[in-house]
Amino acid sequence: MKLGPRIFFCYLTIFVVCFSYPVVWVIDTLRMRYLEGIEDPLVDQAHVLAEIAAAQMAAGDFSPERWSKLFEGVHARRLDSRIYSLSKTRVDLQLYITDARGMVLFHSNRPDQVGQDYTRWRDVNLTLEGRYGARTTLADPNDLTSSVLFVGAPITVDGRLAGVLTVAKPTTNINSFIQAAKPKILAVVSAAGVAAVILSYLTACWITLPIKRLTTYADTIRGGGRAGFPRLDKTEIGDLGRALQRMQARLEGKTYVEQYVQKLTHEIKSPLSAIRGAAELLEEQVPAKRKQRFLTNIRTEAGRIQVIVDRMLELAALEVKQELSQCKPVNLNVLTKTVLESKQPMIVAKQITVAIRVDERLEVHGDPFLLHQALANLVQNAIDFCGTGGGICLTVVSDDRRVRLVVENDGATIPSYALSKIFDKFYSLQRPGSDRKSTGLGLNLVKEVAQLHRGDIRIENMTPRGVRATLTLRSDSV
Repeated sequence: MKLGPRIFFCYLTIFVVCFSYPVVWVIDTLRMRYLEGIEDPLVDQAHVLAEIAAAQMAAGDFSPERWSKLFEGVHARRLDSRIYSLSKTRVDLQLYITDARGMVLFHSNRPDQVGQDYTRWRDVNLTLEGRYGARTTLADPNDLTSSVLFVGAPITVDGRLAGVLTVAKPTTNINSFIQAAKPKILAVVSAAGVAAVILSYLTACWITLPIKRLTTYADTIRGGGRAGFPRLDKTEIGDLGRALQRMQARLEGKTYVEQYVQKLTHEIKSPLSAIRGAAELLEEQVPAKRKQRFLTNIRTEAGRIQVIVDRMLELAALEVKQELSQCKPVNLNVLTKTVLESKQPMIVAKQITVAIRVDERLEVHGDPFLLHQALANLVQNAIDFCGTGGGICLTVVSDDRRVRLVVENDGATIPSYALSKIFDKFYSLQRPGSDRKSTGLGLNLVKEVAQLHRGDIRIENMTPRGVRATLTLRSDSV
């Protein structure tokens, strides 16, 4: 399993483990919390009413009939009370009074219980013993939702226990409150669960994003492409990325120097041999005419070495770059005209016809100097492989945020065996009509410029003759 899903499921597991028990506990104890909320005011009511009964008894004015009439009036009241989601229409409070022996003197709801012994009930029995008396009893043994909460209070007259007053409250309304509360709790828990899933996913993405950036960067480098070092924060992942960048730079530098020396040595071996041969011949007595020819060969081969070294330095400066050091808008119409002006003497010498199709408003963001070098190399190749009196066409088109610089000539096509090698360092084909070759570094330089601008270069044969080079750049190259 990848790191992102692993982090996601870990966060999700932590959430479930940490919150499942509290949620279940809250739902399971919800009824108890409501009962606690009701029992507290019942205790107050019981003691207040017990004090009223005690005052009546002390004055010899206690009358069960008076209490009966009082509750008849209370029960006759019709209420219209909206308690949140509960509509209350009547008083459901119950009350009974016993003497010091536990015999019922008055019962608000069941007058037939008068004279019954209630010491069997905990609220009466415990209160008579001087303890807190309370109980919960089912009004209907077959209905688990019919429980009634009873709370007793002692009736004390002149310091003597004269009886017990119990108030009772059915818990039917509690059931309504619980039924209304449970869906809300479950809805909140569900919303929290969805939020946990989303936040876990976003957290996993946030943590793995730098790793994905590093992976993309490493894959690009491994494939020989160019990529700027990704933006990383100052975490352990960022430290790892910067350490990998330093390691990659050191390894690339070592490998590059080895390849550079090998290729440079190979390429200058031929001109050095020619110079050595000419120098050895000059040590002998040779005619002035041959001597001049040998000196010309030495100068030519020395110039070739100079060109190779200069091109290698230019290419080396490009290859060590990971991104453009300067970037500005470059007008492609101006760029093409500037390049063609620099090649005008060769164009005139070979009587080449040049066609230009460029939108004057087209621009890309990039390094003007590097883009000039790249286009100049493509135009130079088109001129070199174009016959006398031939034609060259420069076209710049734009579509879908990409700009294509197309250079075409009507010369000979590239041999099929050479198409896969033309971007290799020092690979070059003979120019038409001569044995002369270039340094073989021009197209490699064009490729490096294209990669630095996040573009590409493609060269293909046309039918029946001619070669097309297409330099593709993004309209927002950087």
